[in-house]
Amino acid sequence: MAAPIARASPVRMLSAGERGLVVELGEAIDPRVNARVRALGRALAARMAAEGIEVVPTYRSLLVIHDPLHVGRARVRRLIKELLRELPEAEEERDSGRVVHVPACYGGAFGPDLEEVARLHGLSPDEVAALHSKCTYLVHMLGFTPGFPYLGGMAGRIATPRLSTPRPRVPAGSVGIAGEQTGIYPLESPGGWRIIARTPLRLFDPGRDPPFLLAAGDRVRFTPVGPQEYDALAREVAAGTYSPRVAEGGP
Repeated sequence: MAAPIARASPVRMLSAGERGLVVELGEAIDPRVNARVRALGRALAARMAAEGIEVVPTYRSLLVIHDPLHVGRARVRRLIKELLRELPEAEEERDSGRVVHVPACYGGAFGPDLEEVARLHGLSPDEVAALHSKCTYLVHMLGFTPGFPYLGGMAGRIATPRLSTPRPRVPAGSVGIAGEQTGIYPLESPGGWRIIARTPLRLFDPGRDPPFLLAAGDRVRFTPVGPQEYDALAREVAAGTYSPRVAEGGP
């Protein structure tokens, strides 16, 4: 369990050009800091819904995008300070409660780094897969590429540094480890995370509403599947006949 946020944690507001304001609520990756970031984002978006602002939550800060011709920076700052006074110091999770179950095939061509991760930790590949898939992960934020979820809550036993040389191409759906984080590549892209599995799910589909499968505040559970089941699920996903299992507030 993460330590409580210290009440002395400073709140900083930093300019990000004429349209952007970054609100920093902490100095470390902490689920409670992240919950507070998302709570501020919800409150600010609701309060200024008619004024066209956009909020982008990250691990420990909130990017607020506004049109200075319609909403002055001073007003945005005043409203943020007001909302922060109204939020509890250690904001509890009050998100959708969604737990998205993500099928993943570990190892082999789908997880080319699984054996190396296992070797580095003195484990078998099956033990790494079991440790990875037993956790319930928090989606702290989306970034890097459209829909890439940064997932917290991985077992420290399998925390592994990034590759020393990134791959020029990582297939879409690849599940990787970088330090104490895990994540899923929505699109084929360069990347240096250790790839241990792959999911057939499409995390980003511009023709879907909404286009992102996951959102900040969701939870993720990985369900191990074999190569044949992966192939069958991939065909269903391609045909548009498969929807991932989503539980509300539980595993």
